[in-house]
Amino acid sequence: MTMPDPDGPLAEQLLRLTRRVHRIQKRHLEDHALGITPAQSRLLRTLAHFGEPPRMADLAQSLEVVPRAVTTLVDGLEANGKVRRVPDPANRRVTRIELTDDGRTALRELRGARRSAAEEILAPLTAAQRAVLGDLLDTLVGPVPARGHRC
Repeated sequence: MTMPDPDGPLAEQLLRLTRRVHRIQKRHLEDHALGITPAQSRLLRTLAHFGEPPRMADLAQSLEVVPRAVTTLVDGLEANGKVRRVPDPANRRVTRIELTDDGRTALRELRGARRSAAEEILAPLTAAQRAVLGDLLDTLVGPVPARGHRC
């Protein structure tokens, strides 16, 4: 006899919410016509949290992805003029990634798109429910990281 999974319905709700958040954020990104994917958006946000231009390995660690994934994202963003590769002043063999002016402009627009998406997603909740949700999310994934740390 198989025991019922008490967390199964909750896990399914979390997966459905994740898909819904992704879908709504993607739509809001498309509405701003920036030509930036959600993964590229995440890289730009992460890049903005570093005090000095990070190495690709730093970005990969912060994003919790393999370095090859960062290379692909940077290639696309560099082709669109949002980031540029620059040599490390202390070690010319090391390449760092920095936002361009166009990248900073795009980041401001992305923040607006994210705010709009968050407003849409959270609209059914009261302020008290949002506070509880924030506390629960802090318990599950930790508080919002400080600048230069994992996003």
